[in-house]
Amino acid sequence: MNAWMAGHDWVDIASLFGHFLVLSLLAVGGAITTTPDMSRYLVHDHHWLSPEEFTASIAIAQAAPGPNLLFVAVLGWNVAGPIGALATMTGILIPSTALSLWVTRWGQSRKETRGVRSFTAGMAPLTIGLLLATGWILAGPTGGHIGAMLLVAATVVVMVKTKLSPIWAVAAGAVAGAFGLA
Repeated sequence: MNAWMAGHDWVDIASLFGHFLVLSLLAVGGAITTTPDMSRYLVHDHHWLSPEEFTASIAIAQAAPGPNLLFVAVLGWNVAGPIGALATMTGILIPSTALSLWVTRWGQSRKETRGVRSFTAGMAPLTIGLLLATGWILAGPTGGHIGAMLLVAATVVVMVKTKLSPIWAVAAGAVAGAFGLA
């Protein structure tokens, strides 16, 4: 048995691929919005990662230069090595890419119709809700640290009420974390 298969069989890899395949179709607002379900699946249901490993995997990938989607590969890698990274990345990319290409072409020719405008307007609150759930999951390992919870709440208020760049919220989080406040 290869090193990457230690503790996993083909059923696990297929299950990992299949789960990320489904999540791809739910990733409204980007793959990061499906983080709560990734946590449920990888941490709580299968115990392949601890909550700390899960959060660290996302933090490491977000700190690295490159696409925001890299955290999916890091999660897969931490579960089952290179084949896990391949399973999660292909699973998350195939359906959403194909659907996006088709919907973009279809919607472009119908962009002024009532249905397309309504659908587009309805995606904003859905995305905000998914991002709130993601913030809640990622703040979980802080053990309910009041500073982390206040930082999440302040970030939500600033993002909803102003046109400030999200980089300022990231900078505030980095400073708070450096001083042990979050």
